[in-house]
Amino acid sequence: MRVVLAAVVKRSPDWIREGFREYAKRLPPQLSLALSEVAPVARDGSQSVASSRRREAERLRAAIPKGACLIALDQNGCQWSTAELAAQLERWMQEGRDLALLVDGADGLDPALIESAEHVWSLSRLTLPHALVPVVLAEQLYRAWSLLNRHPYHRA
Repeated sequence: MRVVLAAVVKRSPDWIREGFREYAKRLPPQLSLALSEVAPVARDGSQSVASSRRREAERLRAAIPKGACLIALDQNGCQWSTAELAAQLERWMQEGRDLALLVDGADGLDPALIESAEHVWSLSRLTLPHALVPVVLAEQLYRAWSLLNRHPYHRA
C-alpha cells in the first residue's frame, strides 16, 4: 500500500523534511510513505478565502493517486487513539488501496474536498504548525504499524 501525504505548505525547513524521512524510511516497503508538498495559493487580497481554498483543493487533487482512499485532516474530524489508528491502518492495508492524507493550508481545506473524503481525522484539538504535521503523521503511522507488528517501538 502506498500512502501519499499531500500537504499545502511552503517549502518545509530541512529539519522537518529530515524528521519526515526518518519515519518514512522505517516503514516497510508494503507501506510506503511519500510527501507531496503543494504550494499554497498566493494571496494578494483580490481573492476570497473560498477561492483560495478551491484552488488549493485542485492542487491537492492533482497529487492524489487515482482510486486512493481520501483522508482529510481537519480540526472537526475524529480523534483516534494510537490503538484505534492501528486498527484503522490494519483495515486500510487489508483493503489494498492507496491512501491520500490531505493536510490543509493556512485557510483550511475546501469544504467540498472534506465532503469527498472517506474519513475526516483530527490529530489534536491543539493548533499545530502546518509544516510540522507531516512529521507527526509519519511518526504516528510508524507507531501504528509498530503496534500491529509487535515491534518494540510502541510500548503501551
